[in-house]
Amino acid sequence: MKEPAMSIEMIRGLYDYHWWANRRLFDVAASLGDAAAGREVGSQFSFATVRRMLAHLYAADWGWLQRWKGTSPTKLPGDDIPSLTALREHWDALEKEQRAFIARLTETDLGRLVEYRNTEGKPFRLALWPLLQHVANHATHHRSEIATMITMISGSPPDTGIVTYELIKSGQIASR
Repeated sequence: MKEPAMSIEMIRGLYDYHWWANRRLFDVAASLGDAAAGREVGSQFSFATVRRMLAHLYAADWGWLQRWKGTSPTKLPGDDIPSLTALREHWDALEKEQRAFIARLTETDLGRLVEYRNTEGKPFRLALWPLLQHVANHATHHRSEIATMITMISGSPPDTGIVTYELIKSGQIASR
């Protein structure tokens, strides 16, 4: 088994940031309301609405957690979630489950080989640590799209960068 390139402390810090950034952007989207979050803003995005993009983030986090726990879902949730309020309820439950999973991880777990299938059924296997890192990186990509979409709808949302997170967390700047 190959040594993990990330420590458990780094993973936990990355996920604390991940949850903060997701919630920060979600809260901005929620403040716009379901009509604005459901408005199509362009096919150039991975998903055409803020709500669908947020639902995709939720679905990806959910799907990867299932894989890490030994189940490979054939379909991801999210398409049928009718509102941001409903999505928040699902996401809060998922985040609680993710937090428990991350809290239980040990350094040894990071190198554990995860065998899974994608939603098309194709088998893969990788160590857990890059899969954990992938989820946070994947979300960063889509949060940038969501931020652009929100900018198009109502103006630029607050920064969700990791340095901003660390500065807020350390009390060096105020959260806006």
